This record gives sequence, structure tokens and C-alpha cells, in this order.
Amino acid sequence: MDRTTLPVAVIGAGPVGLAAAAHLLQAGLTPMVLEAGDAVGASVRRWAHVRVFSPWRSNIDRVAAGLLADAAWARPSDDDFPTGQELVERYLEPLAELPLLAPRLRLNTRVVAVTRQGMDKMKSAGREEAPFLLRLRQPDGSDAELLARAVIDASGTYATPSPLGGDGLPARGERDLAERIHYGMPDVLGRDRGRYAGRRVLVVGSGHSAFNTLLDLVELARDASETTVLWAMRREITPQLYGGGENDALPARGSLGERLRRAVQRGEIALFTGFKTAAVVHTGEGIVVSSANADLPPVDEIVAVTGFRPDLSPLAELRLELDPAVESPRALAPLIDPNIHSCGTVRPHGAEELKHPETDFYLVGMKSYGRAPTFLMLTGYEQVRSVVAALQGDWERARAVELELPETGVCTLDSAEAPEPAGCCVAPEEAASGCCTPLPAGAGACCVESRALQLAEVSAAGNAAGSCCG
Repeated sequence: MDRTTLPVAVIGAGPVGLAAAAHLLQAGLTPMVLEAGDAVGASVRRWAHVRVFSPWRSNIDRVAAGLLADAAWARPSDDDFPTGQELVERYLEPLAELPLLAPRLRLNTRVVAVTRQGMDKMKSAGREEAPFLLRLRQPDGSDAELLARAVIDASGTYATPSPLGGDGLPARGERDLAERIHYGMPDVLGRDRGRYAGRRVLVVGSGHSAFNTLLDLVELARDASETTVLWAMRREITPQLYGGGENDALPARGSLGERLRRAVQRGEIALFTGFKTAAVVHTGEGIVVSSANADLPPVDEIVAVTGFRPDLSPLAELRLELDPAVESPRALAPLIDPNIHSCGTVRPHGAEELKHPETDFYLVGMKSYGRAPTFLMLTGYEQVRSVVAALQGDWERARAVELELPETGVCTLDSAEAPEPAGCCVAPEEAASGCCTPLPAGAGACCVESRALQLAEVSAAGNAAGSCCG
């Protein structure tokens, strides 16, 4: 079979997946976008209430914008900060409705497996000439198959959150209490208000998604005075705990940490650091979360913002080269591994760093980052530009990647080389319980108070994606 007559399968209809489709169309290739959800941007819709920390200009793909402009699209102001809902309604939906793209989009279609037609992973002879075969779960529950010349997996990680357990596994009792645990960012001030108002709420996590949720809970507690906010994280106190502040090139992101620092100092949040969850138990006083040697005060609800991880199970029959820790493409891992550095800026990368032994298969978007955080949509857009150039056979253009991401203002080369915290972190009597008093606020901190400048750590899905939508 001549593979060149087949479509390029794009898994996921989030920002990066739809951008991939736009680049493929511009290149004269035929995309087939497969989305497990019932609408485009399914993961983004799960954090629709959150306003991202990057402006519109950083969340719109250049080629996609060109296709939309040809259809008389009303482009949002580059300097405004969209919510997840606005990202869907003002960008993703109009893009998906374009006559060029709409016929190439299949919703409610889950990719359950990817392989090479007539070959398992062990078969080598003729492998590169064989088309990809995707096993699909259709809306009526039946299975179908699709043949493709190449596969771009932009399915993100938002649907597979990491568990509470400090060892990477669900904590003991975590699954039994799943109805009391929200994974990701709940709409604390909107549709989920009734769940958290007047309740004792524990947030577990140390990233910007946790920051955003904690600040919403603090605002809720000012109206619903019985609301109690607790915050637990695996990290110890470091100078980077609250982010880059005024040194962050995205002021809206930098302001989150400064606002959170002040909320902790005012006693609006009880902070527990160096806490690695081992068990979750329902008692007569509430839910008690325990580490190996300490218990937290009982709570009523838990919000787990402990990161995300890729679902690699549909790819079991493909020859992938993944970093064993980050679970990203091996060549990309050193650029994004948080154990090596915490910089927001990642060196330019594209198809060369994303390729696998399985020719013409690529992970892009938040899924390409594996378990690493801090993915921005701009990264995904440059990835798909490079990947499509590679699929055209233009490796010179594929390798000529340019990507300038805004600095976080926090950058350590290695956790072992990180400087010691300035000042005393905890009093000796507090250390045993894990309760930690934060470092004093830095001088000249950026103090953007408007909730219009709050963050979404998307990942691609949402990636996550400027956000993590994927």
C-alpha cells in the first residue's frame, strides 16, 4: 500500500492537536483528528473557569490564525488574558468549524491502540513502509480501524493525573475516598462553591495550579468564614517555593506566588512542607492524611494538584524511545527534567528531539513532556511546525527551530546545587509536624491583585497548555 495516500492521524483536538491539523492542511497533507471527548478542547473545558497567565498572543498558533483570518475571524486582543472557556469559544471552536478542518474531525472517538498494519513490535522487515493502524472506539461503543501514513499524538495528560501518594502510587485508602478528592483545579468560586464553602479543604501540590486553587479558596473563606484552607507539599521550603515574583517574564504568573506568600503569612493558609502522603483514612473527625511519621489535621475535602502523567498504554506496540524517569522522548528529557533545572525557558526543540525509532510517530504538546511540568502552548505550536516539516521530508526546516519562552525568574541547574534558604524556615518545635513558616516576602514583589491575571497551568492539556491542555 502507498502510505502517502493516507491521512496523518492527529490524536487529540486541543490547542496543539488542532494546530497540528492546521499545519498539515497548509502543507497540503490530509489530517484526521481523533478526539475522545464530545467537543474540541475537552480537557480545556475542565478548567474553563481559570484565566491563563499568558496573553492571547502566546496562545494562538500562527498558521491556525491565518486560516481563521481567511474566514473573517474576530481575533481577540493580543494583550488580554483568556479563560479556558474563552480559549475554547473564541479560538478552538471557530478553528474546528472551518470548512477545511471540520470534515477531518471525529469526536467521541477514542484511540485505544496504535500499531503497524500486520506487524507487532517485534517485526522489523518492511516496518517503515507499513502504514499505521489505529484501533478506535466509536461513539456507539463499537470498534473501528483507521490507516494512517503518520501519527501525531497530542492527546495531553490532563485526563491522567498523578496520585496523592508520595511514592508515585495511590496512597493507601486513596481509591476508597475518591469521591472526596478532586484531581486538577476545581471551580471553587463557581460551580463547585457548594462543595468547599464552610469546609476544611486540603490542597496537595506545589505548582502554579496549586497556587491558583489556594488563592480561590482564600477568597472563598473571606465570604464563607468557616472555610479552612490547608496546604501540603512534598518539597521543603526553598527560595523558589513561591516562584520568580517580579523576575518572572509573565507578570501574571509571578504575582501568584507573591499573593500566596502573603496569604500564608496572614495565617489564611496552614502550610505543611516536606510531607509525602502515605495514607488517607476516613475517621470520625474527618479525613486524615498521613505521611510515614506525621498526620495532618482532619479535613472534609482534598484537592490533588500533584501533576499529570502520560497514558502510554495505547502505544504499547510501537517502538518508542522514552526517558525512564520523565517519560518524554529521550532527547527532550534533559531540557525539561525538573531534577536538572527549573527554568521556564526550554532550548528550542522540534522533530529531531521528538522522533522515535518508530518512523513518523511523534508525541507533541503536553504529552511530549511526560511527567515534567511548565508546558506552554507556544512550545507545542513550534513542535508541530517542525514535525510537519519533517513529515514533508524537509529536515533542514524541521531542525531550524526557534522558540523563545518567557523566563519564570526561577532557575536552578541542579537541585543539589540550589542555594540554602535565606533565614530560618521553621522553629525546632514545628519541624516534627512538618508545619512550616514561610520565608519573608522579597522586596519589590510584583503585586498584581486582579483575579483577571490568575493562572492556568495547562497542559495540553491542557498543558497544561500556554496552559496544559495538552
